[in-house]
Amino acid sequence: DQPRVPITAKLVADLITIAGAHRVITVDLHADQIQGFFNIPVDHLYAIPTFARYFKSIMPMDDIVVVSPDSGGANRARALAKRLNCSLAIGDKRRSGNEDRAELLNIIGEVNNKTVILFDDIIDTGGSLIKVANALVDKGVKKIYAACTHGVLSGNAISDLEASPIEKLFITNTIPLSEEKKQCTKIVQLSIAEMLAIAIKKVHIEESISVLFR
Repeated sequence: DQPRVPITAKLVADLITIAGAHRVITVDLHADQIQGFFNIPVDHLYAIPTFARYFKSIMPMDDIVVVSPDSGGANRARALAKRLNCSLAIGDKRRSGNEDRAELLNIIGEVNNKTVILFDDIIDTGGSLIKVANALVDKGVKKIYAACTHGVLSGNAISDLEASPIEKLFITNTIPLSEEKKQCTKIVQLSIAEMLAIAIKKVHIEESISVLFR
């Protein structure tokens, strides 16, 4: 969402193509529009089915609310909420003037006495996610879980996560975890290997990958 990000994405897309790729499989792009930067076929997969199956297997769904940290991720969070058949809430962020950072003003949606799943595509330093988690505590939630496809976890992310009200952070293995990060008891890593294997096989035998979106 920062200036020049589209230019960087286009550059990376061109480099991948020049390197010899004739087809690309991606997982949870930050913006769907990035697919349009490629001049070769792109299969865009989502980790939502993986998260949904896991959550259904470990917790009751009767008091769950999926929360998007901001309006930009609302469609993503809505898709997970639909699969879990639960409610949706959204963090209302506003920028003041020309400032890059947005301030969280409110949580739109009923979360009092609920178990919430904060859902986003990526967690880097974790600062924004933790701010929303703190706001949710003020709203009277029972428990806070977070789920992010890509676990970058840079800087003080681990120590900040440990000190935060987030009970568990669920990520996928799109980015390998260092041994140090694996020691964090709050992190649960889910594998998307099977999804990728099916996608690669389907592409290789020229079959539709639509089964992966069910």
